[in-house]
Amino acid sequence: MTISTTKKFVGVVAAAGLLVALAGCGSAPEPTATEDGAAGGAVDGFKPCMVSDAGGFDDKSFNQLGFEGLEAASDELGVEFVTVQSDSESDFAPNITSLIDQNCTLIITVGFALASAAGEAAIANPDIEFVSIDDIVDNDFDGETDAENIKPIIFDTAQAAFLAGYASASFSTAKKVGTFGGMNFPTVSIFMDGLAQGVEYWNSEKSDTVEVLGWDRAAQDGVFTGGFAANQDAINAAQGLVDQGVDVLLPVGGPIYQSAASVIRDSGREIALLGVDADVFETDPTVADLLLTSIRKAIDVGVHEAVLAAGKGEFDATPFIGTLENEGVGLAPFHDFESKVSPDLQAELDTIKAGIIDGSIPVESYLAG
Repeated sequence: MTISTTKKFVGVVAAAGLLVALAGCGSAPEPTATEDGAAGGAVDGFKPCMVSDAGGFDDKSFNQLGFEGLEAASDELGVEFVTVQSDSESDFAPNITSLIDQNCTLIITVGFALASAAGEAAIANPDIEFVSIDDIVDNDFDGETDAENIKPIIFDTAQAAFLAGYASASFSTAKKVGTFGGMNFPTVSIFMDGLAQGVEYWNSEKSDTVEVLGWDRAAQDGVFTGGFAANQDAINAAQGLVDQGVDVLLPVGGPIYQSAASVIRDSGREIALLGVDADVFETDPTVADLLLTSIRKAIDVGVHEAVLAAGKGEFDATPFIGTLENEGVGLAPFHDFESKVSPDLQAELDTIKAGIIDGSIPVESYLAG
């Protein structure tokens, strides 16, 4: 990436104070549709545009969710939108420049990796509105978003991952839950750390000894592939955890879950897969039979609302932080695994969710402190 892992982590933590202060400011964005679902009355000249992170708009994950939110809002507003796909970090700045040159009035950057390029472009083009998914855009590390024309949409996914960790520990008969990520950035490791906290909570409540492999909470480090592609590196990471006997596996990083699924199928064992960002059961039926659940981020809803507001001349740069309380993050249904989990599990998860919301069950993350 264009920013080193350490520098990026420091920057995100520096911005966390601002985000925490705003986290309770409102409920989750809710889509609003016109009566006929189109011709929503956009301001003259409104042109929404989007830049993907690596992985593309068909990644069945965060890029795709962002695209779906843009598409839905544009349909309601009755406007045309423009998208450009990034295949590597070298595409980020040129892709944003290409959208500026096409007279885009709103530019959405999908993924924390685009924060540097987005911040520079927003400062240089104060008349263009920007929406940043998964990053506050604090490239000078002063605890504030770099420009007044940038709206961050970010998610405290540790809360939902905590629930997934508890569910995983409940499900695991091997007493080994595994996880690996693309790169060790806060927006990736927040899933892994939340998962580990949920397993720890299960152990404390049940006097159990379920292990988490692939993530070390004390070291804040673990197993990473070095990128976000479904490639041999992702296969190797998944295989290493499967060889250690895990029977639940959380891959974090767009399409790398596809590599994990192939390893699970080749293993001949019953190993449950956890999805991230979207409800992967819905977005990718090819792995539906493997999915225990998914840790959801309402990227599509956040983008949808931001585009509608901007399209109606009501752009608001106030950061939105998704939490369990405002339904910006959450746990997907168990779907085909409903009959395989404990009949008491959902009630326990509901109680834990309430405890996280009211603060009686603390969940650590770079957003919550």
